[in-house]
Amino acid sequence: MSDKETGHLEHSGRADNLGILPAVNRPLKIVFLGAGSFFFNSLFVDVMNIPGADSGEMVLVDIDETRLALAQKFGVKAVEEMSKSWTVTATTDRRRALKNADYIISCIEVSGQACVRLDYDIPAKYGVDQCIGDTGGPGGLMKALRTVPVFLDVLKDVEELAPNAWVMNYTNPMSILCLASARASKAKVVGLCHSVQGTSRKLADYAGVAYQDMKWRCGGVNHIAWFTELSANGQDLYPVLLDKAVNDKETYEKDPVRFDMMRHLGYFVTESSGHFSEYVPYYRKRPGLIEKHCRKGDLGESSYYANGWPSWRVKSDDTRSKQIAGEEKIDTARSWEYASYIIEAMETNSPFVFYGTVPNTHLIENLPVDGVVEVPCLVDNSGISPTHFGTLPPQCAAICDWNMRFYDLAATACIEKSREAAIHALMLDPLTAAVCSPGEIRQMAEELFKAEKDFLPGF
Repeated sequence: MSDKETGHLEHSGRADNLGILPAVNRPLKIVFLGAGSFFFNSLFVDVMNIPGADSGEMVLVDIDETRLALAQKFGVKAVEEMSKSWTVTATTDRRRALKNADYIISCIEVSGQACVRLDYDIPAKYGVDQCIGDTGGPGGLMKALRTVPVFLDVLKDVEELAPNAWVMNYTNPMSILCLASARASKAKVVGLCHSVQGTSRKLADYAGVAYQDMKWRCGGVNHIAWFTELSANGQDLYPVLLDKAVNDKETYEKDPVRFDMMRHLGYFVTESSGHFSEYVPYYRKRPGLIEKHCRKGDLGESSYYANGWPSWRVKSDDTRSKQIAGEEKIDTARSWEYASYIIEAMETNSPFVFYGTVPNTHLIENLPVDGVVEVPCLVDNSGISPTHFGTLPPQCAAICDWNMRFYDLAATACIEKSREAAIHALMLDPLTAAVCSPGEIRQMAEELFKAEKDFLPGF
């Protein structure tokens, strides 16, 4: 991905007067946790594309030995095709992997395949209809309860074995993981997502403007960040988008929930229509509303993630196998994911701006300071410096705040392994509260705890 293509992900200050880009000048040790993840291919190739990063060690970690071996073979193949000199090692022992790591990329998944149907089917009995269900609502809560304790154990190892390493987390539920980490660990953690990059490109397409001509300000919480300013060549793009939402059915149907929210709140949000529909009480509380506002796939289909995940995993492994065998081409282009650009900026002192989930140290003034927010962050060789955003429009801040109160109690539940805090968190979830009474929420939570007890040690 060229600097021009990155638009607002610009590497300011990268070139000297001769036009030579700074390059990494030392071998790096990068640890990838959850190497069986779908994200592995692109993130691995991204690292290989860092200027000057021609050698080093990528240590892959996964508890699934079959998928770990597949990831290692892919990595070796990619290194060969890209003419690099990286060593690609694999282990199920994360402590051995973490020792003296320079950077850690985390895409772990804890018991997800075993629990995904329970996360969806039990809440559905109580009228809580989910599309993705891995960040908010009952599905997001249960995933947090399974994942955060494991992640905190990982961070304990990082504190001991690689105290200077940055941990770049891609795992959901992003806000709960990052909030719990900030409260319970001294490790350096930042949450990374692709919703800002992806949505900004969609907005350029919807508005019919060149991406590199578009300017914006965006802030909020992960998956619920808002484009508070949006323009191209000095023209405000919101009137264009509002006209499309009202008069262009083809464009509206590409993102019905987000266009509807924009019509009523005035601003476009960063997460997909299907996922975002789970974070508010408006779209999924009655079958008629689901039919009116939601569509197939990630535009809001009921149980979309639970229905699709098993086949997606098989397809991902099959694609990886074919790439290893040379039957399918490995895409060696650099993606828009942030991790490799952060590593490059730190190693070369080439400032780079990305959107990350970080503690809200008064960065967004009308959101709780005991929470985490997603804001532009500047990174160079001094580390990551979140930037001050200011205030969100009050209606947008309120949606964020509502979800942050859920994250707050969910993080407490994960750290303290408190069933009561988890139940209270679910009572504050906007979608669940729109459908169920407190008694029904407690009953649903107890049923989820019972069904997933083998995956929730200590609860």
